[in-house]
Amino acid sequence: MDRPEESVVDGSKAPADAPALLKRLPSVDRLLRQPPVAALLAEHGHTLVAGQARALLDALREAARADRLAPGQLEPEALAREVAARVAARLAPRMRPVLNLTGTVIHTNLGRALLAPQALAHLQAVMSGPNNLEYDLADGGRGDRDSLVEDLLCELTGAEAATVVNNNAAAVLLTLAALARGREVIVSRGELVEIGGAFRMPDVMAAAGAELVEVGTTNRTHPRDYAAAITERTALLMKVHTSNYQVQGFTASVDEAELAAIAHARGLPMATDLGSGSLIDLAAYGLPREPTPQEKLAAGCDVVTFSGDKLLGGPQAGLIVGRRDAIERIRRFPMKRALRMSKLPLAALEATLRLYLRPERLARDLPTLRLLTRPADEIAAQARRLAPALAELLGPGWTVEVVGLQGQIGSGSLPVERLPSAGLALAPATGRKGAGRALDGLADALRSLPVPVIGRIADDRLLLDLRCLDDDARLADQWPALRAALGRPPAEPPTPPQAAPR
Repeated sequence: MDRPEESVVDGSKAPADAPALLKRLPSVDRLLRQPPVAALLAEHGHTLVAGQARALLDALREAARADRLAPGQLEPEALAREVAARVAARLAPRMRPVLNLTGTVIHTNLGRALLAPQALAHLQAVMSGPNNLEYDLADGGRGDRDSLVEDLLCELTGAEAATVVNNNAAAVLLTLAALARGREVIVSRGELVEIGGAFRMPDVMAAAGAELVEVGTTNRTHPRDYAAAITERTALLMKVHTSNYQVQGFTASVDEAELAAIAHARGLPMATDLGSGSLIDLAAYGLPREPTPQEKLAAGCDVVTFSGDKLLGGPQAGLIVGRRDAIERIRRFPMKRALRMSKLPLAALEATLRLYLRPERLARDLPTLRLLTRPADEIAAQARRLAPALAELLGPGWTVEVVGLQGQIGSGSLPVERLPSAGLALAPATGRKGAGRALDGLADALRSLPVPVIGRIADDRLLLDLRCLDDDARLADQWPALRAALGRPPAEPPTPPQAAPR
């Protein structure tokens, strides 16, 4: 087909009909005077609406020059709808709630721990007005924000003192900088962990200004290795809990009690980083056991660092507990101010820690623990309830099967441990041919929903693990939007029952 003759408009080449289309484009001022757009101005103000109107006209101008503009796009109603859509899109939040059906409960990419309702209520109460973040209500003077949670942390862990920073990486960095800057820190070679985001223990050590001294081998480290490495430049002995990997087989390590004795015999402090950190014995809930700060302090550790937003079930935070003199050195170190927690996570942390004062209620009150302890048969029953409607929605081109699954406690917390779970396995009925494209398309559609649904693809199936779905309706309410995303016709309304003949 012959292409239309080209002409030059505003110094650029364009199809011959482009000038006519360009002349039909309204000015920004005229577009803003259209009643639907004027209503947007009244609701949102001039700056946002005019900016989106201008961007729309610029886009249409470029489309006309490239012969990609349909005349219908220039109708006043179409222009007003597009301005409204652009305003709505610009105001839409980037951070959104999602349904985590991946099978990983404490998912690093999906926000980790869920805050308890009590924490959310406390946030609402104290963030909507002034609060006593750094004000001592008892004497009317300046307060210390650490005091909001220090007593709770000491009561729960048995520590003499405690301080908090914005995450556990910061807790380790600050501890090393305050206790060992310019001196040596001895760590087993088998504990030089790297976690997500390129957090590597040797790099953190260097950033803190401390000199790393590796002892032992990858799989075996003995007490004599630490003792032989101590010099007059040694400032600290340190253990790092390898929560995101395991070394198995011919292994040996030195526990905290023995390492603390070695350190204290030479007048040195000893620190341990627990990473995820749990304030309770998870084995009591049928979960894999994790070391607790209480145990490490009782074993003689002078400083213990751990996270607030993983197994503890609170907001992002780095918690530092231990002996009073060591904590005071850490608290007074100049870097502390740069790493301190703001009022929002502090309020959420305080409310979360208060839940631990009532351990008998914890499995009910703490969302993370409640999800981790959901019985697999309860989850399977939920899958059986949801499967028929999803099968009907997807149609004969798909199979929907209720399956047993192996979930995960956390992507960085106990990642090698598995949780028996259940869910739905979705697969193209045509078999393996073209399965990859079909599965990717369905996963895309699920992510496009008003509340995006995040599953995982494995073994030519899209798996929806239901462990973290505590209410059927949260998924079932997405069915109409999923129908639309897949181009399926709306569901037929149920036929009302016929009245029985008299």
